Amino acid sequence: MTDDAGTEGTGTGTGEWAARRRDAAAEQVARLDRERASETEQARALVDEFVAAAKAAGLPVVPLTARAMNGRTRYRTGLTGWYLKRNGAVAVDEAGRYYLMSAPTSLAAKVTGASLRPSDPPLVVGRGGRDGESIPLAELLALRLAAGADDVWRP
Repeated sequence: MTDDAGTEGTGTGTGEWAARRRDAAAEQVARLDRERASETEQARALVDEFVAAAKAAGLPVVPLTARAMNGRTRYRTGLTGWYLKRNGAVAVDEAGRYYLMSAPTSLAAKVTGASLRPSDPPLVVGRGGRDGESIPLAELLALRLAAGADDVWRP
């Protein structure tokens, strides 16, 4: 029997190839993790700058509500901040935490409100969505600031 390395009988070539493939895959995962962490760090800095600018500009904070997955119901969240999209899909609270404003449809949430967890902000909001739905985070934040204090966004 000849293995992939052309040696007789031991199968070490196949084992070495598999080990190299595992190492390459692990390095790829590590590289992607580093890129994701770097992107998150950059996006968090943009959000922090936005919060400071929004407060300085006197942009009013509003109670943030989450849309139920059924698309018809909105739930209280106990959060206050700014919507980054007019449809209320994305928001930032006063502490600079980024939220996707959706929650599972729930009778309990209708009564007690929805509990949302902050997400890592992306550098491109809506990436991977339908055409025309993605926008760089920096541009989205600039649009919200440019709308000014008189243009209160509520879904």
